[in-house]
Amino acid sequence: MSLVPNIEIIAREPWLSFQLNGQHYAVLLNQVSEVIRDCVPTPVPGAAADLLGVCHLRGNIVPVMDGRRRLSLDHTAPSDPASVRIVVFAHDTHRVGLRVDAVGDLLQPKVEAIELPPARSGRVDDPVQAVMGWQGGFVALLDVVRLCRLNQELQDVA
Repeated sequence: MSLVPNIEIIAREPWLSFQLNGQHYAVLLNQVSEVIRDCVPTPVPGAAADLLGVCHLRGNIVPVMDGRRRLSLDHTAPSDPASVRIVVFAHDTHRVGLRVDAVGDLLQPKVEAIELPPARSGRVDDPVQAVMGWQGGFVALLDVVRLCRLNQELQDVA
């Protein structure tokens, strides 16, 4: 599987944007199951540092990751706690939540605005697959499988 994204495919679909520590990120809308209000997940002893815990969502147990920790950002509290949401991703039968500071707009990227991200050494699981210029800055376009570390889990199952 190639890690170089096909920019034409990226530009074909709408993306849901969200904020973490003042930075804009986006994921393919078709990989978002739902957006829910923030909750207090049940901690999981021995879990990865970026896993806040699990929550029950209509009878299903959903792991919830801290978006700031997962992307190696500042761990301070968001400036507006009322805007914090959990974006629930769906990939195959997996559901994973990501706590974000705020949910933003739906984006429809243009091919000419999308670029490969700058190389970041030491990040083999970097979920940033592309960047897009937007509103005087940029949006990091994320790969949900790598963001939620599902690629390793799926390889372990195979």
